[in-house]
Amino acid sequence: MYDLPSIESFKARHGEITRLMGEPDFFSDQRRSAALSREHQHLSELLVMHEKLEKTLQAIRESEAILADAAADPELKELARMELDQAKEEVPQQHEQLLLKMLPPEPAEARNTIVEIRAGAGGDEASLFAGDLFRMYSRYADIKGWKTELLSSSPSECGGFKEVAFLVTGQDVYKMLRWESGVHRVQRVPTTEAGGRIHTSTVTVAVLPEAEEVDIHIDPSELEISVARASGPGGQGVNTTDSAVQILHKPTGLIVKCADERSQLKNKQKALTVLRARLLERKQEEEAAKYAAERKGQIGTGDRSERIRTYNFPQSRLTDHRIGYSSHNLSGILEGELGDLPETLVRAHQALRLKEAMEK
Repeated sequence: MYDLPSIESFKARHGEITRLMGEPDFFSDQRRSAALSREHQHLSELLVMHEKLEKTLQAIRESEAILADAAADPELKELARMELDQAKEEVPQQHEQLLLKMLPPEPAEARNTIVEIRAGAGGDEASLFAGDLFRMYSRYADIKGWKTELLSSSPSECGGFKEVAFLVTGQDVYKMLRWESGVHRVQRVPTTEAGGRIHTSTVTVAVLPEAEEVDIHIDPSELEISVARASGPGGQGVNTTDSAVQILHKPTGLIVKCADERSQLKNKQKALTVLRARLLERKQEEEAAKYAAERKGQIGTGDRSERIRTYNFPQSRLTDHRIGYSSHNLSGILEGELGDLPETLVRAHQALRLKEAMEK
């Protein structure tokens, strides 16, 4: 029989936040109120799950008592046996869901997210596929009700991107997209290939939680900011003012460029947003390295150098190498219909977190 874990501390915290939410000045600090509201919702869901499991375990005890009663009516016993079988089927899943809900939320899960896509090996074909992935994530964001904002881009002459970065805002964005980080490999016949030979190209994706100023402090004296006239393929879209911005973070050598806006100020703000996210990623990687050796297993490091997925066009197949996931709906996936892949990756990560927590 599964034990019913104690949630007294969660109940106390839920009551404390409920009291705070009733105070007149609760919304005076929007960042604090938003964080507390998310925590309150999380705790409310946990309490509901606990009550549901408690009722299921109670139903098992009652059914077993009826079956053990020699004087009980046979029809009542048959009903109790059916209810017992159903309850026993439900308990494992309810118990696991409750334990997962009791794990501390990961700090960045609710953050907005910066996605950077860069063409890797494969020349023009790689840049074309970078454009395909940009379209795929944009369409997926639309399906999820998220918003996207282009931060910077470097279009290629063939119509794709050498690199492109964009911001995704919405609920649980980082939680759902974080496992897209890594090398995406594409196998297909390029439009320029007259002999019909399959080429293999790669694109690198980095998924970064948006950093807030409280996460990363940037000393203005450590920045070298330069401006230039935006360049492009020609036409009316080319800026005629010095609006392109490049920021060098001297302590780390990180360089961020942004030239998509006509306003120099907007380009500077977007470049700083990307810089903060990259600095936060570096900080998180350093912290993760301290305990990486203690991890029992993982679905992936999230490192952009790790090959995570193959898009095979001749077979219309997508394969995620970390969890053995395969789908033959490649055309739909590239239109943003990722199906259960993101949720499957999230569940795999949660299962590992739960395993590690129980082994401690």
